[in-house]
Amino acid sequence: MQKKTIIFTGGGTAGHVTPNLALMEKLDRSEWEVHYIGTAEGIEKQIIGNRDDVVYHEIAWGKLRRYFDLRNLTDPFRVQKGYRQSRAIIREVKPAVIFSKGGYVSVPVVGAARGLCPVVAHESDYTPGLANRLAARYATKICVSFADTLQFVPKGKGVHTGTPIRPELYRGSREKGLAFTGFSGKKPVLLTVGGSLGAQAVNEALREALPLLLPTFDVVHLCGKGKAEPGLTVEGYRQYEYINEEMADLLAMADVVLSRAGANAVFELLALQKPMLLVPLTAKSSRGDQLLNADYFSARGYAKTLLQSDMTAATLSEALLEVYRDRETYRAAMEKAENVDGTQPILDVILRTANA
Repeated sequence: MQKKTIIFTGGGTAGHVTPNLALMEKLDRSEWEVHYIGTAEGIEKQIIGNRDDVVYHEIAWGKLRRYFDLRNLTDPFRVQKGYRQSRAIIREVKPAVIFSKGGYVSVPVVGAARGLCPVVAHESDYTPGLANRLAARYATKICVSFADTLQFVPKGKGVHTGTPIRPELYRGSREKGLAFTGFSGKKPVLLTVGGSLGAQAVNEALREALPLLLPTFDVVHLCGKGKAEPGLTVEGYRQYEYINEEMADLLAMADVVLSRAGANAVFELLALQKPMLLVPLTAKSSRGDQLLNADYFSARGYAKTLLQSDMTAATLSEALLEVYRDRETYRAAMEKAENVDGTQPILDVILRTANA
């Protein structure tokens, strides 16, 4: 039997790439050949580009900025080039379906698929980002993480599926996490994650709050590439710029998680039922999606939110201690959540679309 082909796309941040891995792992490789369209320099190349089981294609891309920048004069031509390159790849590969996780690299890919093959897109955030708003006119189906997001996508295209969750996250070991960090396990563990690019404001507040936190917690701090503080050696504190293979073990070990409010991150924490304190990106440094994500989670009792404008060493430590104190209440609310792990529901939409 001849294999069908699927093209994945998405990039710019890990949140636009790693959910694709969850879907790839579920695909029957005896039936499917997997291709990926990304950039030469983006994080998607780092994560996907060297895999033996995926054919990686590089295209030009341009960022769609809402503010003045001289690159706004040249990037439209890069997007057009990416469109032509994507069109040529799609004609050559002849995919049965394209799955887009969003990010700027996906824009020319989804546009190039018009008239050649169906597209399934996924929107993680409460409201669609610019890339997915552009993709909406070409996509056959748009899967969403939040039920409320259906009101923001074209009628008849939206499907509430939840978010793809990497299956390896369920296989973490608390004991391996303790062995990796060297912690004794006698104290509860606070895990701080700032996303693949780190979160400097959170990094600074956490480090300042260590004297207030360390009497209660052992602290693991994932601070982002180039954002470790050399020479900061404190008993009960471990800092890492980036963790990959050991991430599941660190999550299994964590009793409380301090995080930004990116949709993929918060849904992974929800799936693992980890009590969490969210510090969303401000509206000045984002389009406000993390504020909406955090509001949604807080309103349903899954998390506590601390605004960055209100964050000091004192307020941060107080909020974290409160989340730990009320951890069973948060877990009880998370147990009742529906449509959390969207891996299989999204895969079902992809397969139905490919076979339509």
